[in-house]
Parts: sequence; structure tokens; C-alpha cells
Amino acid sequence: MKAVRYHQYGGSDVLVYEEAERPTPSEGQVLVEVAGTTFNPVDIGIRTGALREVFAVECPHIPGIDVAGTIAELGDGVDGWRVGDAVVAFLPMNADGAAADYVVAPADTLATAPRTVELADAAALPVGGLTAWQALFDLASLRAGQTTLINGAGGAVGGYAVQLAHQAAARVTATASHRHAARLRRDGADRIIGYLDHGNDPLTAEGAPFDVVVNLVATTPEETAALADLVADGGALVSTTTPPPEDPGRGIRTARVFVLSRADQLAELVTRVDRGELRIDVAARRPLSDLPAVHDEAATGRLAGKTVLTPA
Repeated sequence: MKAVRYHQYGGSDVLVYEEAERPTPSEGQVLVEVAGTTFNPVDIGIRTGALREVFAVECPHIPGIDVAGTIAELGDGVDGWRVGDAVVAFLPMNADGAAADYVVAPADTLATAPRTVELADAAALPVGGLTAWQALFDLASLRAGQTTLINGAGGAVGGYAVQLAHQAAARVTATASHRHAARLRRDGADRIIGYLDHGNDPLTAEGAPFDVVVNLVATTPEETAALADLVADGGALVSTTTPPPEDPGRGIRTARVFVLSRADQLAELVTRVDRGELRIDVAARRPLSDLPAVHDEAATGRLAGKTVLTPA
């Protein structure tokens, strides 16, 4: 089969599109014929070795933690799935991924793929959707009637967070550039403001204080701490990037978001997609052989939106 692999940690130039051995599922695993995978920012940290103490990988390594595809083979002990089933999954970060024609996936990570979108595009759902869900509900405990600020709503996770918070009957303020405004209004943002100005003056945002602040952009520790000033007493600040302060006072709860592969939550997201309640936004579809270029564009700030990569 064809796959994108790297044989050592390094820059985007270590990614090579080449022949690789087709994997075989072990007990509790399935073999998935890949329809699509995606790029996620964490892929760069794993590829460069910056995250090797957390997600050590064995080289040669195949990246790609999102997958959508069709089950091609069942390992021993797998129940509830059949060859030919269309599935999506968030794959283990330290195992070979889906930037290949085939990938092995733990059966307990699988959810039935949405029926209402192209199968390849469904690969844009698992990591982004689960990150938004867990940030809002598992960590911040967002409830109906509360106010929330999604800082950095223009990206894939932000788009899901706005939609999910709106569906939870929260009042949503989103920070994003002007080019994302129409999409975020469509997704349910009640107010859209420009990126927050982290200057010497106290941080302010229209609509503050918020019951929940979700930070999705890279911020310094000082900037992340300043976001706590926008949180109402007893509220929550969660961040997918810089760790928030442990105890900012006023009863504010804080947490760093480490997304987990949860098949039950992924199945709920799929249900909402098929009901027409949750939209999967794909900025670009590119061949798998373009993955080195996608990594390079992401590292230099030239990649916009969610990119789905498809095997030949």
C-alpha cells in the first residue's frame, strides 16, 4: 500500500510518500480502508519530536489521527462490526495513523460514519468535534442560559464549539477574523468580535464577564491568565493551548484540554450531523501525497481551515 511516513523526527521534509506494508489487525482491532484523514496541529509536535515524552512513536511512523473509511478486515474478538461498515475514529496518537491506504484501528474507538456527508469529509469530525465537546461539557460544564466566549472560533475546533454551545442554549460570543464572520453567525454565534488585544491595559471583551471562556489560540502564560479576568465568579476557563492558571480566585475553575478518544461521544456527534444539527466544514480536499506540503503550510501559517487528505 501507499503511505506517508517519516523515518526520523524532523521538519516537514522528513515526510515521504512511499510503499509500506499493509497492516494486519490484532485481537480487538479492525483494518480500515481509508477514505480520508486530516491534518491536526498536534501532528507537527509529534513529527518534530517535541512531544516524544508524551507521544513516543516508533519510526518509520505514519501520521494521521483522524480517519474515515470502510472496514476491510476484522481481528479476533471484534463484535458489533462487519466488513463493509463505514466508520470514523480518533486513533491512538502513538500508533501508526491513517495517512495511508489502510490503517489498523481499535474497535472500541469506532463510530458509524455519518450518512449525510461524503465519507472522506467525515474524517474532519473526530478530533475537532471531540475537543469542542469535552472542552464545553466535560470540563467547563456549560449549561443552558449561560454565556460563553470562544476565543479563536475561526478554526475547526472553534466552529464545532460555536455550534455545540448554541445547541446547548448558551449565548455565544466568538473571536475571529472578519473572513469567518458569516460562517460563525450561521453556526449560531450571537456576537462576533475581533481578536482580543493583550496589551498593558486590563483585557476587555464585549459581553464580559462570561460563565465559560474557551481558549483555542496560542497565548502566553500572561495572556492566558488575563483571560480569567473575563470569567464570571464561579465560572470556568479551559484552554487547548497554554495551561491556564491553577487558581485564579473568585471560585473560577480552570483546566487544560487533553482530548480523549470517546466512541460514545463521537457517535452522538455523528447523530447530530445526520440530523442536520452539526455541520462539518472542510476548507480543502487534497491527495494524500500533498501531506508534506500541508505540514509545511501549517508550520508557516499558510494553512487555513480543515484539510482532508484522501488516498489515490
